[in-house]
Amino acid sequence: MAAAEIQPSVAPQPALAPVRPVDRIYNLDMLRGWAILGILAVNAISFAWPFQLTMAELPPPGSDTRADLIGLWVTDVFFSDKFRTLFTMLFGVSIFLVGGERFDEQRGRLLTRRLMWLGLFGILHGLIWYGDILLHYAYCGLLMMLMRSWRAKRLLWIGGGITLLWGVVATAGYWAMANLPPEIEAQMMAGQPPSDPAAIAAAIELYKAGGFSGILENIKVWATFQLMMSPFLIPITVPLMMLGLGLFKSGYLHGKAPLWTYFAVIVAGGANLAMFGALRWQDLMAGEADPTGGLAAAGGGMAFLITLFYASVLILLVRFGLRPLTAWLAPVGRMAFTNYLTQTLIMVTLYYAPWGPRWFGQHDPVQMWTVVVAIWAAQLVWSPLWLSRFSMGPLEWLWRCLTYGRLVPISKPAAA
Repeated sequence: MAAAEIQPSVAPQPALAPVRPVDRIYNLDMLRGWAILGILAVNAISFAWPFQLTMAELPPPGSDTRADLIGLWVTDVFFSDKFRTLFTMLFGVSIFLVGGERFDEQRGRLLTRRLMWLGLFGILHGLIWYGDILLHYAYCGLLMMLMRSWRAKRLLWIGGGITLLWGVVATAGYWAMANLPPEIEAQMMAGQPPSDPAAIAAAIELYKAGGFSGILENIKVWATFQLMMSPFLIPITVPLMMLGLGLFKSGYLHGKAPLWTYFAVIVAGGANLAMFGALRWQDLMAGEADPTGGLAAAGGGMAFLITLFYASVLILLVRFGLRPLTAWLAPVGRMAFTNYLTQTLIMVTLYYAPWGPRWFGQHDPVQMWTVVVAIWAAQLVWSPLWLSRFSMGPLEWLWRCLTYGRLVPISKPAAA
């Protein structure tokens, strides 16, 4: 037989398909559920009040009862920046789980399509709420693709190092801003978005007016944020994604790291949480003057330590055989994309959509927390109910169909 006739046999590559429910990683679903619930508590004010309050980090007008102050304190201390940080870290893990190693061109193309579709979802989401983060994740994910094959140690050192650096810078910056001389503070605030009562009242009336005026104002704010702020968050977001993937590759998120590492993180994060909680309480109770000398503001700079504290506690509960205590979070996490967008649809409907009650600018922190808890309850109930019949959430299914370019099964396979 001639040499030219001898051809090596090449096995066809199996068609890529979404991960089966039995192959999902429980800890990631559980942590993702924790993150998606906590994100709503922070986002609530940006649905319910003008963006000027969010930008100026001001409480809603009239939030002066003790119950309101407690609501603000709980949000600031236990939620702000902690859950977005966790979700960003977990998104970094998904870049590797979907895209595989950099040499895997087939999975790399799949990941690129997935991120492109995510960006389109983000644009559509931003049209109804300016706080969308999906578009930002999409282009940060395209950058993270370049680092997905790095070893755990490199990801931890670089991603963790940059995250720690930003934490130190933020802590110093918060403290410095809280101690600026009055004349310099006045000069710096001159270029900030208006936060005086008249501007806030005008914004409230615009959102509450008939028709789609609130939606149109939201689109304007969203476009401004995307152009002016989102690009500057890339150096914060991508290192967090690197840190999350490093923790995954090292076995930390699996619960397989040495016990002392979890306890060290719990001590560091717990101490930061306790200190920040005590200082922020003093600040809120004192009214106008900050009795902590700026330390209350600075205490929020190392929020990622509190994020790791939460994650470590949940991981150890599973590791020590207490998985039932965390099982209520996993279904929410398996449907994180659906639950995130559903939160927006509910909040927009309640606060400024023309077809809703238009509560915009009316709710104090206690009332906002009531809405948040009600949505939590609904998602904690409906997520396991949906997954008892289907293998993934409805929007997860749509995203996967678009990514794979074909209809993927959504119904659970019949029991044998």
